[in-house]
Amino acid sequence: MTPGRAASEALTPAVRLDGVTVRYGEVLALADASLEVAAGQVCGLVGLNGAGKTTMLKVTLGLVRPEAGSVAVDGGTPAAARRTGSIAYVPQDGEIDKDFPLAVRDVVATGRYAHQGPLRRASATDRAAVDLALERVGLTGLADRQIGALSGGQRKRAFVARAIAQDARLLLLDEPFAGVDTTTQEELTAVLRELAAAGATVLVSTHDIDSVPALCDEVALVAQTVVLHEPPEIALLPESLALAFRGVVR
Repeated sequence: MTPGRAASEALTPAVRLDGVTVRYGEVLALADASLEVAAGQVCGLVGLNGAGKTTMLKVTLGLVRPEAGSVAVDGGTPAAARRTGSIAYVPQDGEIDKDFPLAVRDVVATGRYAHQGPLRRASATDRAAVDLALERVGLTGLADRQIGALSGGQRKRAFVARAIAQDARLLLLDEPFAGVDTTTQEELTAVLRELAAAGATVLVSTHDIDSVPALCDEVALVAQTVVLHEPPEIALLPESLALAFRGVVR
């Protein structure tokens, strides 16, 4: 790679939303929302329930098409990022089908699909990646258990493991700490910080302000648009939070 190309890629945001507007029928979910996140950063999307945080994740993933504005992942389209496996999504627990007849190991193994051929034949490299991912999130002993038999926190670990096995460069997490205990939260935070230190970008939605300082390098306050994008020490000031929480912050 030439020095000029390397410099250009270094300047390309891992995520760029420019003037994104999204409606669900008559409901305005996002209005002219813009955000740039550099590679290797953990960015928290903070706001009330219904503020548009999940919509920002899904429009970045390409699951929702904006009626206005543009979305880029590593300078390309979300669809291209999905095809190459460079983007991974960890949904809220309520979006996971607990009756789906797959073991934890099989769920994690789906993260390797982008690295396999059309027949989905797992190689030794694939199996090793799955084993390593399970070990990193502390689920090796539960690898053969059905995904629905896990607790909510364990299921979130499983989907983080899938993203690790996938070797995704961008991880999107929707309320990863909702309903989990303090130990699970601390362990997931440590794993996500390790991934960011290795160059991955993490976009995480949360309304749990207490979890933000340990996890995030930067915070985007969301209230149907991005009202502030700053480091945690600025974004978490009461006067800043009031912009997104409409005066309900104590």
